[in-house]
Amino acid sequence: MLPTLRHFCHSRPHASIASMGPVRRYLSWENEQRCRGQLEASTNRYRQEAAPAAVLVPLCSVAGDPAILYTLRSSTLTGVHKGSVSFPGGKRDSSDRDPIATALRETQEELGLRVEEDCVWGIMMPMPDKVEAVFTLSFRHLLQEENQGYTNFCHKGTYSYTLPVFLHGPHRVWGLTAIFTELTLELLVPGAYRRRTHVVGRR
Repeated sequence: MLPTLRHFCHSRPHASIASMGPVRRYLSWENEQRCRGQLEASTNRYRQEAAPAAVLVPLCSVAGDPAILYTLRSSTLTGVHKGSVSFPGGKRDSSDRDPIATALRETQEELGLRVEEDCVWGIMMPMPDKVEAVFTLSFRHLLQEENQGYTNFCHKGTYSYTLPVFLHGPHRVWGLTAIFTELTLELLVPGAYRRRTHVVGRR
């Protein structure tokens, strides 16, 4: 059962913030106004930008205690984000006039929660959600033995394994990306690349 979202902008507590407990004051009208003031500049700045996606950070009250509502992405989804903790939100629709509209529409579609726009305190600075860099490594580079390495791992002394690493490019290629690179080289240039020590063995 989902907690009920508070309409903070309409709340007017009878007690002053100084007389409230340390938890209750987080969602007080006074604290809301302070947060709205701090977010005002960024809200005015980012509201007109056509953000590719937006999320809502929902504040709610659970059994009288202030809380933040999270979602857990389904483990049946494809991609790297399956099973991860997230906030409701998603990609911008052509009908969305600003990031707030995107976040509210996606929240209603995902959770069935309708949040009025005047309950949004503001827009925080955008966070990059893309690759940090794009680069290439030629087959010639990858096939040179001096650019090929291996990393050995040991798990609790029960077994060890070796994974490939490709070196001397703008970035080190390792982990699953290196395994996929190795498999690609074996597939596309058979005979030119030889897997040497990529083995799994028990001690």
